[in-house]
Amino acid sequence: MASTQEKATHCCIPKTNDDIKNNKAPRPPPPSSSTKVLQNWSVALVSGSNPSEDTISKRASMATLIRPVEPISDPPATNTTTSKGISIMPRAQTSHPLDPLSAAEISVAVATVRAAGKTPEVRDSMRFIEVALVEPEKHFVALADAYFFPPFQPSLIPRTKGGPVIPSKLPPRQARLVVYNKRSNETSIWIVELSEVHAATRGGHHRGKVISSKVVPDVQPPMDAMEYAECEAVVKDFPPFREAMKKRGIEDMDLVMVDPWCVGYHSDADAPTRRLAKPLIFCRTESDCPIENGYARPVEGIHVLVDMQNMVVIEFEDRKLVPLPPADPLRNYTAGETRGGVDRSDVKPLQIIQPEGPSFRVSGNFVEWQKWNFRIGFTPREGLVIYSVAYVDGSRGRRPIAHRLSFVEMVVPYGDPNEPHYRKNAFDAGEDGLGKNAHSLKKGCDCLGYIKYFDAHFTNFTGGVETIENCVCLHEEDHGILWKHQDWRTGLAEVRRSRRLTVSFICTVANYEYGFFWHFYQDGKIEAEVKLTGILSLGALQPGETRKYGTTIAPGLYAPVHQHFFVARMDMAVDCKPGEAFNQVVEVNLKVEEPGKNNVHNNAFYAEEELLKSELQAMRDCDPLSARHWIVRNTRNVNRTGQLTGFKLVPGSNCLPLAGSEAKFLRRATFLKHNLWVTPYSREEMHPGGEFPNQNPRVGEGLATWVKQNRSLEEADIVLWYVFGVTHIPRLEDWPVMPVERIGFMLMPHGFFNCSPAVDVPPSATDLELKDTDIATKPIQNGIIAKL
Repeated sequence: MASTQEKATHCCIPKTNDDIKNNKAPRPPPPSSSTKVLQNWSVALVSGSNPSEDTISKRASMATLIRPVEPISDPPATNTTTSKGISIMPRAQTSHPLDPLSAAEISVAVATVRAAGKTPEVRDSMRFIEVALVEPEKHFVALADAYFFPPFQPSLIPRTKGGPVIPSKLPPRQARLVVYNKRSNETSIWIVELSEVHAATRGGHHRGKVISSKVVPDVQPPMDAMEYAECEAVVKDFPPFREAMKKRGIEDMDLVMVDPWCVGYHSDADAPTRRLAKPLIFCRTESDCPIENGYARPVEGIHVLVDMQNMVVIEFEDRKLVPLPPADPLRNYTAGETRGGVDRSDVKPLQIIQPEGPSFRVSGNFVEWQKWNFRIGFTPREGLVIYSVAYVDGSRGRRPIAHRLSFVEMVVPYGDPNEPHYRKNAFDAGEDGLGKNAHSLKKGCDCLGYIKYFDAHFTNFTGGVETIENCVCLHEEDHGILWKHQDWRTGLAEVRRSRRLTVSFICTVANYEYGFFWHFYQDGKIEAEVKLTGILSLGALQPGETRKYGTTIAPGLYAPVHQHFFVARMDMAVDCKPGEAFNQVVEVNLKVEEPGKNNVHNNAFYAEEELLKSELQAMRDCDPLSARHWIVRNTRNVNRTGQLTGFKLVPGSNCLPLAGSEAKFLRRATFLKHNLWVTPYSREEMHPGGEFPNQNPRVGEGLATWVKQNRSLEEADIVLWYVFGVTHIPRLEDWPVMPVERIGFMLMPHGFFNCSPAVDVPPSATDLELKDTDIATKPIQNGIIAKL
């Protein structure tokens, strides 16, 4: 990931009020000492844009969004000092140890692995699934944050006699590559050491160093977009398929959409000895209309199985002639006449204006906002990653809360037992990659106000480096009332507005869109939120047919019931410096006091705490009847009342899988059986269903296997795995495009502070003006107040 150059899109145009009135060219805010640090801004002032501008912007080709990257050279490191006089040491690289790999580093890693191939045939058959940073051990991160990079906090390093030993450089960065050999059908993992002198800066002759490589047997890595495109072309060129479509009245293959889906694992026929896909087929009605909703006409009754290694159709059967649904006049979702409708005319512009610029500061990938600071990362699999989350708490200094936060997996099981729906059990992170399917927000700004964008770099299937521009969005949002109280005696009130800092990205996986958000609040809360939107995955019905496993949303169109599950992995560090393991997890349940002498009025209830001492004990489910939540506490830090400091996980709405215990998808997704899992930190334990869930024949790989060790959690480096989901019974109102549905959870301080951390938020300028006026002119009308 890299910071973008200064950009403005059709919905992100920097204008002042005068510019808007006079239709002048955009102009940036005046520079100041506080804004010099802020890099590469875009400004989105108005929600809603000129239709003609939208039309122009939609003509931009997709090639401008995902483009080859030119070689990038890093700036030279220099000796300097901070404002506090802390020496910043010369470093072995200009990238922080947690910064995502640059385009140049990815190029070096790919070239190094390719050069290590033993024969030209091996090198030519290499396909690059993923190239990601090898995240260093936590003590290296502490070293970097202490002396080499912001926040420049030497206290992160344990004290030693004679003072700390400060090394002159950090160890080299490393890349981890998942490589698929198209010739041998083997998957291998490579570790490459990256030197500071990249291939991009020395004419391509310098390569990294292979540290290790190994073949992983009996697995299939995630699918790639290039494979999907090739699969679609192969199916559409297959003569029996063309004949089957002709029976349904379709001869123009340009109308046909082939969505390859991973086969999952249902029997030995799906074993990973072959790389397989079972496509779903759809058909548009107008070949000259690229914005038509093609998912409105599913093609049922055709069975296709594709060998993705050799890219050939190996099974085909036209099992049942189901007529294509008629063209639904309500199928399209574009603006105005392009969908055959009329847009609302009473939506006025909503302006988001920050005349002095944003309140956050960005240095590389390091973000500071009010009292929060953290680092932004990105991986091809998880997408957005938040590192080193901390809160600056007055005289207590910078207090860590979490080392790493991310969404590591999601599963979408469908509840229709009929073909082809029973096979819809997508592992969107493990089978496709959330990061690799992320959007460029140049194609539609999802944020308003001053926006800081970050680009994301990744490898394509053949090893080229591509960039998703404006991939991650950082901005502030107004969030209503933060707190308020009015004194009834005096009539005087104090009120503060809430503001939050939001970091987000959005990805598309076939028909669905998912927005992943981390919100940071002024009262110390962190909210994780997923926004679901996009288009329903549909099936076709015979004339007069209905099914109880879903909703008929249009003539001949049916949307099966399904669930969406997400897994958040939270490597917690509540009041723990790197290397410390002083956290524990307590479950809290509200209990009603038994009737008796302690509850003579039958109104008593209390919170009961239970320490989760081991992994097997910590397999827990949500219970809204007891207001169940969990607190991560520091075992050695207390607040002013003597209680252990902590952060609590507060569940939002949630569910468990609505499937029998023998459901095939639960072989690979055993982690869905509980809402909470807790493990001690292990560097290798990253993926709750194992690293390779695609066609995985092994039962319970990942979390369900790790916790069998039943490791102690009484004082440990704690990792929370929170599984949350939504059950989707489709509505007619979800068609043709689904309004956003939100789901998530909160991390909330619990005894972490000595009082409300939001009490020092100042009133807004308008509040102060109104208050002065009210005090001066408002008479005391209340009789009781007059007597007092």
